Amino acid sequence: MSGPGAAPPAAAELFGDRLDLAVRYAELLATAGVERGLIGPRESDRLWERHLLNCAVLAEVVPEPRSDRSALTVVDVGSGAGLPGIPLALVRPDLAVTLLEPMERRCRFLTEVVAELGLAEQVSVLRGRAPDIARTPTPGVPARGFDVAVARAVAPLERLGAILLPLVRRRGVMLAMRGSRVFAELQDARGGLESQGWHEVEVVTCGAGLVEEPTRVLRCVRLPQPARGAGKRQRGDGERHDDRRSRRAAQPRRAREGGRDQPARGRTRST
Repeated sequence: MSGPGAAPPAAAELFGDRLDLAVRYAELLATAGVERGLIGPRESDRLWERHLLNCAVLAEVVPEPRSDRSALTVVDVGSGAGLPGIPLALVRPDLAVTLLEPMERRCRFLTEVVAELGLAEQVSVLRGRAPDIARTPTPGVPARGFDVAVARAVAPLERLGAILLPLVRRRGVMLAMRGSRVFAELQDARGGLESQGWHEVEVVTCGAGLVEEPTRVLRCVRLPQPARGAGKRQRGDGERHDDRRSRRAAQPRRAREGGRDQPARGRTRST
């Protein structure tokens, strides 16, 4: 099993005085992370560029906290091995980060990492699914929702928007890390995202000049008021909301009057 290698120069620029914590996190990913199946064995040699730096530059588009608040609340949905939540927390000490993960074995790893890095005052681990957390009052979850929700490779865009919307406060932000097909994905999903209640939908890039390939992020802001039809089932929550209408339109209309040889309903045929 190979290690993560030496930290590249960009790591020092991004993590600053927390570089030693980032190095230790990379070591945990390359050892326990691989052993427990959270990181693929082939990823060890490219942990810095492909994972840590790729996630750390997300800090560029996370808003600054308001002057009347001590920290911005961020939820990392489907955190897995702690990406992007932990690199984001290391770069931005002004964030209060919740790592939301449904699988127990991953939560155990995350809890150990948070303790090992001494981040317990800034980072919390919460086991659960986003829809359940959004529906049920949960300790550690802001009553009005998180300021920012981040996600990396969790679900298709429209479905992801439906998952994250209930977790984010009004005027809160969704940041979804995507691959090179993000523009094509957005072309298909924009209408659905806007109908769910997201606006200012755009693709931004982070890390230019710091990472070999800049990170692509879909950024959306939750509307200050509920979108029209927001209480209805959204696409991505399960069955498409327009399927019922489509099926109804596809069915032939039942005749209201009988044909030559068929009496109309409720009438008797004269003889």
